[in-house]
Amino acid sequence: MHLKVLTPVQTLVDEPAVRVHAEGLEGSFCLLPRHRDWVAALQPGIVGFTTVEGQERFLAVDQGVLTKCGAEVLIAVRRAVREDDLARLRQVVENEFRQLDEQERIARSTLARLEAGMIRQFLKLGEGRR
Repeated sequence: MHLKVLTPVQTLVDEPAVRVHAEGLEGSFCLLPRHRDWVAALQPGIVGFTTVEGQERFLAVDQGVLTKCGAEVLIAVRRAVREDDLARLRQVVENEFRQLDEQERIARSTLARLEAGMIRQFLKLGEGRR
């Protein structure tokens, strides 16, 4: 099989794999080369795959979608981190996802202030017409 893992900004994995295991909304599953085509909504968690050399590789992923069509396995997720050491993966995930969550919180706060300012301006415009 050929595995591709995509985020909105990068291709994290683009290599052959002999096994892919992930966790979907209905539970965990494993894909092998001769399995039938498959589509699954992924929940945040760990995606593991075995390379053709027999090495285990790991990714922490946010929610996304996995599709298997023939020999191609495509995973599209919002955020993902690749780290081959599971212990280190946890630390990396906590640091990177926490940083992204903080950036999203700041962006939402800024957007809320902008929206409130626009509403105040519309109200002022409406009062001026009376």
